[in-house]
Amino acid sequence: MAKSLIIVESPTKTKTLKNILGDGFLVEASMGHVRDLPAHEMGVDVDDDFAPKYVPIPSRKDVLKKLGEAAKKADKVYLASDPDREGEAIAWHLAQALNLKNASRIQYNELTRSAVEAAMRNPGVIDERRVGAQEARRILDRLVGYRLSPLLWKKVKKNLSAGRVQSVAVRLVCDREREILAFVPVEYWSLTATVTPQPPQTRFPFEAKFVGRGKERLEIHNQEEADAVLSDLAGARYIVQGIKQREQKRNPAAPFITSTLQQEASRKLGFASKRTMSVAQQLYEGVELGGHGSVGLITYMRTDSVRVASEAQGEARKFIQETYGVSYVPSTARQYKTAGAAQDAHEAIRPTSVYRTPDSIAKDLSPEQLKLYRLIWQRFVASQMEPAVFDVTTVEIGANGYLFRATGSVVKFDGFMAVYTEGKDTADLDDEERAPLPQLSIDQPLDLISLDPKQHFTEPPPRYNEATLVKAFVETGIGRPSTYSSIISTIQDRGYVVLEEKRFKPTDLGFTVNDLLVKHFPDIMDVGFTADMETRLDKIEEGDGDRVKLLREFYGPFDKSIAVAHETMERVKPQAIETEHICPTCGKPMMLRQSERGPFLGCSGYPKCKTVLNVDENGNPVEKEQPPDTGHACPNCGKPMILRQSKRGPFLGCSGYPKCKTIVNIDASGNPVPAEEQSQPVVSDQPCPKCGKPLIERMGRMGKFLGCSAYPKCKTIVKIPGAETERPKAEPIGIQCPKDGGDIISKPTRFGNVYTCSNEPGCDFKTWSRPLDRPCPECGWPLGEASFKGRPTGTIKCTNPDCGHSEKAGRREVVGAATP
Repeated sequence: MAKSLIIVESPTKTKTLKNILGDGFLVEASMGHVRDLPAHEMGVDVDDDFAPKYVPIPSRKDVLKKLGEAAKKADKVYLASDPDREGEAIAWHLAQALNLKNASRIQYNELTRSAVEAAMRNPGVIDERRVGAQEARRILDRLVGYRLSPLLWKKVKKNLSAGRVQSVAVRLVCDREREILAFVPVEYWSLTATVTPQPPQTRFPFEAKFVGRGKERLEIHNQEEADAVLSDLAGARYIVQGIKQREQKRNPAAPFITSTLQQEASRKLGFASKRTMSVAQQLYEGVELGGHGSVGLITYMRTDSVRVASEAQGEARKFIQETYGVSYVPSTARQYKTAGAAQDAHEAIRPTSVYRTPDSIAKDLSPEQLKLYRLIWQRFVASQMEPAVFDVTTVEIGANGYLFRATGSVVKFDGFMAVYTEGKDTADLDDEERAPLPQLSIDQPLDLISLDPKQHFTEPPPRYNEATLVKAFVETGIGRPSTYSSIISTIQDRGYVVLEEKRFKPTDLGFTVNDLLVKHFPDIMDVGFTADMETRLDKIEEGDGDRVKLLREFYGPFDKSIAVAHETMERVKPQAIETEHICPTCGKPMMLRQSERGPFLGCSGYPKCKTVLNVDENGNPVEKEQPPDTGHACPNCGKPMILRQSKRGPFLGCSGYPKCKTIVNIDASGNPVPAEEQSQPVVSDQPCPKCGKPLIERMGRMGKFLGCSAYPKCKTIVKIPGAETERPKAEPIGIQCPKDGGDIISKPTRFGNVYTCSNEPGCDFKTWSRPLDRPCPECGWPLGEASFKGRPTGTIKCTNPDCGHSEKAGRREVVGAATP
């Protein structure tokens, strides 16, 4: 009997849906997008109303074939990609690629039985307006990227990139850095009196800040003014002149939207935006809970709406009353207002069931899943609770005509704070966060414990961190919540900004590219222009905008600016900087230069002297690590043999290289293998078809072959019939996959070994770094030995793409680095 086919994006989501729908449905995953614009051409016909040219994504050809076969056998096809603009486009591309005429579109905001069954009862059609908005965005980004990037290659250096939104994000970071560099600090002084009630009242020291003279506010600008005030206060009596008390309420924050989740996860958990969204995706798609199968734990995590379903509010109010008491439940359910520019298609991010508490499912979650789920759960529960109430007291203290002021607070009712309080980007305290004051009365004398003057200087605005940069995106209106994490990742990957002490700093390259683009493309680099473009794209989705009109109005001026820039944009080449370091070879000054792999020191005598040195983050030369002393001498020239590493494993090489190129194989203990024990090459009776010399059997990465014995003069190779069956097979390496616990397997490719999970395609773990049996100290994933073209680079990196941990490889990893 034919089954209905449901196509989702992620293989993880298939488990959850199968758990909900049972055996009557076939659930398959598209693995995300299946078609896109071609990789090596612009793929947009500007003369034909910007018609896009879509091609299957090469890595999805097998997926499309499998989905096509399943669709032919199914009695009904449902497209269940994510319920956002990107998901709508994926559904449309699936329908086009698989030629699905009558496929139904289903959407659900949470992977729960009730939400999925409701979606199945009310299938719809693909929203062409939403697809048009996504297509317009994709075309805009392609036009900008494919026209601007080659310009940067020509004027600055190869392999640079520019983007419609990413370049504006770089501008934000550069503008902030220039504010910091241009900032002129201003001196000011503070004066703090530490006082306590006089006996017989209990000693209760508290601080009071200097305000001014009488009712006049007085600022202290320098030490002379501070000394004058201190002189006037010598021997002064401190007396309470006024007391003001008020009740202050503090309301809970709204439940999370994408941007606030990224900000709070950065503040409280130290998660990068990319890591936050990756873990949130796992919680949304489903986690295996003991005895319940795969269960979706949160609602859809790409949203800018704070709306909450009435059923979820009712469940939360019931839970709060049962857990914390009726006094914590508001008389009416709390409603939050979504910002004007936001889309209200989805709910806020919340747990699918508030009764699924973090502690009750902790054993089934990874550490990072538990941390993020706890944050989402606490924020949602707190958002439905009564406000916290404080008694705030302000005391004015007089001393010889001068005025000091102290503020304190006492929690009268903790309300939502019993569950959660929102993080902050600054250390400044609000009135309700201050320590309580003692019981005081008007005209009460106080004893002075200390009078502390302090010099300060005004500080520049701080550099952006993950939370404040996302906040800037929201405030300026550039990008959309679903793009924030990719924007931040891209500007770091391109080398335009770096993280220093968890804050973003533009690189010299970032400044250079930003200044060129701002000068020659002021509109594209204008924050207001970019934000307005986002609004116009939203209007296309709402049916109030025209895609072709928007693209024409943008491309005409942009095309002219590109033509002018090719002629007028100055060519910028990173200047070499002379340093105090001396070339160890010829004694000339070393120059700090830039390459595609970063800075290095090169001799100023180049090309006569080609000495180069690696540098650390401060531009100082890094001592080259000396190879380990093996105690063996070269059999040809007598020089010491040193331990070296190749893609086939360790060996001994002469320290006289390149003059002496002697190499010796070693055994498992690192000792040389005697020449008579070394395997001799098998000489074929087949002559070389080019030079006639004997062919020798050799082993390459992809198996055995015959190579000319005159190599390297003659590089002829001949296939051995049937040798394909001897190619190395994918083999487990004895380390478990951090995603689903499967075996990590090693697969040989022409570019070196790639390491994947044995459960692929169900698990998408993949790394080119050879995994080591050593966990990352930051996230717990296996560390891996990084390689370049199949050769170890001497760097150990975390195999988790969302974790930036890296370290220098120790000798233990290098010696044992034979590729499995």
